[in-house]
Order: sequence, then C-alpha cells, then structure tokens
Amino acid sequence: MGAREDAELTARVRHATGARAAYPQERVQGLWSGYGEIRRYRLEDATVASVMVKDVRYPAAVSHPRGWGGGVSDRRKRRSYEVERAWYADFAPRLDPSRCRLPRCFAAGGDDHGGWMILEDLDAAGFPDRRERLDFDGAVLCLRWLAELHAAFVGTAPDGLWPVGSYWHLATRQEEWAAIEAPAIRRTAAEVDRRLNAARFHTLVHGDAKVANFCFAADGGALAAVDFQYVGGGCGMKDVAYFIGSCLDEEEQEHREADLLDAYFDALREALRDHHPDVEAAALEAEWRDLFPLAQADFYRFLVGWSPAHWKIHDYSRRVALDVVRRLDPGPA
Repeated sequence: MGAREDAELTARVRHATGARAAYPQERVQGLWSGYGEIRRYRLEDATVASVMVKDVRYPAAVSHPRGWGGGVSDRRKRRSYEVERAWYADFAPRLDPSRCRLPRCFAAGGDDHGGWMILEDLDAAGFPDRRERLDFDGAVLCLRWLAELHAAFVGTAPDGLWPVGSYWHLATRQEEWAAIEAPAIRRTAAEVDRRLNAARFHTLVHGDAKVANFCFAADGGALAAVDFQYVGGGCGMKDVAYFIGSCLDEEEQEHREADLLDAYFDALREALRDHHPDVEAAALEAEWRDLFPLAQADFYRFLVGWSPAHWKIHDYSRRVALDVVRRLDPGPA
C-alpha cells in the first residue's frame, strides 16, 4: 500500500471510530490470491482500543495458489467483497449478538480498485482463540451458531447477496466441474445442484463455515464468526455438511456425524420457536435431513474438480457422494 492510500485509510478509521488517532499495527493475514490484507489498527481516545481493517486491492494479475486464476475467478472474488459489505450493511444488524455473534462493522466502502471494511477486533472483544480441529462440544457450539443464523433468516430473500450462497456452488464453478474425471459425478452435478436449490425451505447460508472462520472465547464457551464473502440463499445443510467436513477427520466424521446433525436440529427447532414460530419446523427438518447427503455430494463434486488430492477427500466422503450419484444416475461411474 502506498503512503497516500495508507493515510486515507487511517483517516477513515479515525472518522468511523471517533478516535483521536489511529495507528496501523501488524498485518494479521493476507487475503486469498493477493487481493489485499487484514491489518490491526491501534486507536487513541476511542470507545475501543483497536479495530481490524480488511483492505481489498484488486490485483492487476490473479495468482491462484491452486492454478484457478483468470477472469472468472477474478469476477467471483470481486463480487464476494461487494456481497460482504452488503451483508454487514443490511443483514448483520438483524442478528442478536448474544445468540449469533459476529464483528461489528464500523464503516465500509469500495470503488473500482477495491474496498475496505473497518471491523471490530474480536481478539480484543474476548474471542482470541483460533482452532484447526474441534472436539464434539466445540463442534456443537459452532452448529448452534449456524442454527441461529439459519433460523433468523428462514424465508429471507438474499437481496444484494449471492442468489445461491457458498463459494463452491455449481454456477460459479464450471471450470472445476469440467475438470472432474469421474463421468457420473459430472453427469449428476446439475441435478444435485437443482435439488438443493429447489428446497421448499430456504434461508441465508454463511457459505464458508469452516473451523478457521470461527473465533472462540478463551474458555471455549462462546464464539463469533467471520468472513461473509459467500453468504447467500440456500438450504442450511450446505453450511452444516461443509462445516462437519472441515472440523473432523474421516473416522470422527463417520461415527459422530449423526450426533452432530441431531445437535444442530435441536438448536434449530429452539431458534425457530423464537424467530419464526409459524414455520413448519418438522417439515423443514425432514426436508433438510433428506438433503444433507446431497449437500455433502455437492461439496465433494467441487473438491474433486478443484483439488483432487485435498485432505477432505477420503473414503467416507467418497462413499456418501457415490451413494447419492448411484441414486440419481445408475449408469457407469
């Protein structure tokens, strides 16, 4: 970032937070494929001691770590940052932070060259712990957060967001679909996608609900979620299937998946009673339970096209996906 850009962003931070002064501190992380960075700013004489600034800069050339660069990838990423700003402006304020915690957005903006968001520093707010794997209780805590999100937005139109949430949905991943070697998975991809999108009960999905996007309190008893670039409409099972696959190894997933699914639906029924008591909770649960393996197969389809050697591809995920494929397409694999 140039000196002029740095000064402009610092001025935005001061204005948004009411701070007397703001000082850029450590670079927390780079954004995927070189699209900018997240940096912590220290504040003086403000209501908070620090904020996180997500500074998005569109690169002249896209360099994807797995080779999926080019115009399609660039347009998808640019749109994702616009979606995230829309999420914080129009949807995040509807959530009860005591039940579905995420960072407060102080200000955001964008232009043809990139964008910026000034966000609450969750470390300072009491959520400093990041994890790569979870035990059962930690996974249930995340699923309860997802259940609260899904219940709050049942029936909500994704205006300004992705019409279909999740970063892997088929319409935006045609190059990866074409790279799939297994003919039956390629043949059934559109039908899996159609059935998920045709669900009677829709909500807003986080779209990237992996373990790394949950920030835990030091005692492990509470959490907040970040990274809403791929939030949009869809069946809640897309988040649940993706999350469970991100936090458990193969053996844990196979043996604890049913218990985790039960925990999610317990939380969802409770949240629906509070947010939408008129929704037919039993019918929603029956539909979404039927769609759960299709959501697993949908993500598996993406993985085998995008990164065939990915650690999330294992015998159990393959068996689930191929069982769905056989039900939809009895032809040769």
